[in-house]
Amino acid sequence: EAIYQEAKESDVALLVVGDPLCATTHTDIIIRARETGAEVQVIHNTSVMGAVASCGLQLYQFGQTVSIPFFDDKWRPDSFYPKIAYNAIGKMHTLCLLDIKVKEPDFQAMMRGQTKFMPPRFMTVNTCIAQLLEVEERIGEGHCAPDVMGVGLARLGQPTQCIVAGTLQELLDVDFGGPLHSFVVCGELHDLERDYLAPYMVTAETPRLPPPTPDEDGAAEEGDEVLPGDRDIF
Repeated sequence: EAIYQEAKESDVALLVVGDPLCATTHTDIIIRARETGAEVQVIHNTSVMGAVASCGLQLYQFGQTVSIPFFDDKWRPDSFYPKIAYNAIGKMHTLCLLDIKVKEPDFQAMMRGQTKFMPPRFMTVNTCIAQLLEVEERIGEGHCAPDVMGVGLARLGQPTQCIVAGTLQELLDVDFGGPLHSFVVCGELHDLERDYLAPYMVTAETPRLPPPTPDEDGAAEEGDEVLPGDRDIF
């Protein structure tokens, strides 16, 4: 409310990652600001919603976009699966937006009276696929099965961008490098899409993640890409 009231008499800017109208939260903010009488101006920005076409999949062939959250010991949702299924039945691709954890409270520190935050975490394509496969085992409709085609994307638009296509099983241990990552569950592929994807198909030379050691078993699913790290971030 403080933002809205101040915006009636002075300029207030809300900076977001990506295009501001690609998130329903920002749409709600605009509606509330207008209700207070504040003038709203939207300055559009680039977004993965368009940049995903870099892999050659046609934007007209995408269905509903889904968000994949980090699983934890007590919360392993599958609410995104029906949308992936809906798209797959309609022969459409599904863009998966991968979870980002920034400024997570450190509850252990809070119990000691300290205000601390956990290091930022960015979900990798690998964790996304592992979670999709887990949900597939639970639901079993075949829309996220190991042999389903997918495309992993990282750092789109940057000199170090990485695009690799293959089955979910083939992409599970591919090293996509640092964040930010996105993933596409493919629907029916047009011949032009197949031709464009051909240079990005996984091969024996595709960089792979090292197998986890006994002490690290499960660490990729829990921690993913954690900053600060030793990789370039874009």
